[in-house]
Amino acid sequence: MLDFGSLLLATALSGACLSGTLLAIWLTARQARFVVTMAAGILLLVLHVIAFWQYGRNASPWLGQLTLTLLVAGFFVILCSTAQYLDRSWHRVAAAPVLAVTVLIMAVTAGGYDGLGFVLAYSTVTALLVVIASMFWAAGEYDRRILAAVTLLSGSAAISFALCALVLVANGQWSLGTVPRNWAEDLNTAVVVACMTALGALTISLHHLRTQRQLTAQTLTDPLTGLLNRRALTMFHGNTHFGSGMALAMFDLDHFKRTNDLFGHAVGDTVLQRFADVVRKHARDGVEGFRLGGEEFAVVMPGIPPLKAHEILRTIGAAFGAEIVVTKLGPLRSTVSVGICFGDEHATTLEQMLIGADAALYAAKRAGRNRVATAEAAGDERVREPELLFA
Repeated sequence: MLDFGSLLLATALSGACLSGTLLAIWLTARQARFVVTMAAGILLLVLHVIAFWQYGRNASPWLGQLTLTLLVAGFFVILCSTAQYLDRSWHRVAAAPVLAVTVLIMAVTAGGYDGLGFVLAYSTVTALLVVIASMFWAAGEYDRRILAAVTLLSGSAAISFALCALVLVANGQWSLGTVPRNWAEDLNTAVVVACMTALGALTISLHHLRTQRQLTAQTLTDPLTGLLNRRALTMFHGNTHFGSGMALAMFDLDHFKRTNDLFGHAVGDTVLQRFADVVRKHARDGVEGFRLGGEEFAVVMPGIPPLKAHEILRTIGAAFGAEIVVTKLGPLRSTVSVGICFGDEHATTLEQMLIGADAALYAAKRAGRNRVATAEAAGDERVREPELLFA
């Protein structure tokens, strides 16, 4: 049967192994900063456990200060890791209050009120864990199952630390001269061991999920313009039924080969990026932009009536035509040709929409470029008379 000291040392060993595992993961993926921050937080808690064990054997004010400072610092660093993963800045707001409480804990512990120091430290850790749980629960863009698990773990640990503080307050134990020993401490030890192990495993899972998302994003994103690529168009809309109120437009930058030949490919790349920026500005209008390849782009417009769709296309054409690219040969302006196809009550497929939009696009180019043409129907090469895109 393990005594309390042996249990603490086993906890420290388990935490040290977990911290080492996270550090090894970080060494293979340096961009995952939250992993190394979590490893540092767990290592601080390991040092706290060792100091806590020593304080139970030989209590001294400086060791009590160290014990409680390591406890608060460890959970604050874990909060920083959470903020890094979720791309939040809550840890910056918490830094000053945590520092102030830490100074207060050191002062009361140095004055012989180590019990009060434990109460303050446990209360601070409870608050930090509640913030961590809230941050994860509020992050709706992530896998809800994992977020719920992390929230549950953080919440359970918060409750166990709160109980430790309440028992000390209820018993009026403001000066201890040793570590607290009561049923809440025993419960807290068991909960923290379980939560620390599970949190480490979930940190590894979160790292793998982020890596997978990044790889998926790289696969679906055009590296030059930052827009989604043709593969993304197929993935997101390959099974879409384009009914009434949906439209797909294809763009082709006019005389782009001549731009590359006269001004160079670097200027050509800048022109492509400028057009992508113009398209991206209309994302708030429900426009999804894609680079199909070369100088060809597409946008999907769901829930937009035909008049509004044409208005958006003219706005994009005018905004792009107003863009000026400075070159060694002088200022460069470009135009774009557009073909648009509207869905119908038959709920046409992406392939049919592309056929119609592509036919309309080439009709616009044949008519003199800087024009927009509309397909008569999806999957049909008949096109209405092209119109000037902008004067």
